[in-house]
Amino acid sequence: MGARPDITAWRPDVEGIDEVFHARFADHAYPMHTHDAWTLLIVDEGTVRYDLDRHEHGAPSSVVTLLPPHVPHNGGAATPGGFRKRVLYLSTTQIDADLVGRAVDRPVLRDPRLRHRVDQLHRTLERPGGELEAQSRLALVSEHLARHLRDETAAPRVPDRRVAFALRDLLDERFIEGLTLREAAERLHSHHTHLVRAFSREFGMAPHQYLTGRRVDLARRLLLGGMRAPEVAASAGFYDQSHFSRHFRRVVGTSPGHYARAGSEAVRRSSAPRTNAA
Repeated sequence: MGARPDITAWRPDVEGIDEVFHARFADHAYPMHTHDAWTLLIVDEGTVRYDLDRHEHGAPSSVVTLLPPHVPHNGGAATPGGFRKRVLYLSTTQIDADLVGRAVDRPVLRDPRLRHRVDQLHRTLERPGGELEAQSRLALVSEHLARHLRDETAAPRVPDRRVAFALRDLLDERFIEGLTLREAAERLHSHHTHLVRAFSREFGMAPHQYLTGRRVDLARRLLLGGMRAPEVAASAGFYDQSHFSRHFRRVVGTSPGHYARAGSEAVRRSSAPRTNAA
């Protein structure tokens, strides 16, 4: 009997991603099968070999592999020791159906920037509370994949200050309860990928980073006002205490608890009676 595989799978609350699948296989070989979604694969250890439409391909750790829906393929380790992979099963709404044929012909994408973006998307999906960030990253990944399949160059950088400021106003209005990228696109009558690009170009940060910054600013005021950290997390729009602490530390440079204690100590020092030197 072979070694037991190490598997994690879940369906995130992110429109466009049907499933996230992480696995470490020592000796498993997939038989021929199909999926009803686009299979976006990166390999972190080892190399995977597979047949797609009766042609053999390889997936080392340096590339991105995109397998189209409804096309039979198999897979197994091409190197000793098995392989470790991360997979996103993308809804067919993410990539046009007319690109299936191109993906059959060229499933291997040698693009370090794209691989980095897919890796970042996986890391975002592993942590609850980052749905807007995941939606933004997915929009850029899907656009990048479609450009590859169509042999298009990068999208032209056309400034759109109007939509960038409109999205900022919408984020200011909804920064505690949050909103999805689809909601923003519908409200502003703009494509969701264009929203992300326009905002990032105008303000030098992604929409999710702006949203997090607004929440952290509110959290600072609430902590200095004496509210306890668990209540602050919920009041400022964070998913839970862990989500709050992680982002607060990243933005402020210290934990919420330490920040609150420092504020209390400063208040005590300022209110302490002063004695005049003789």
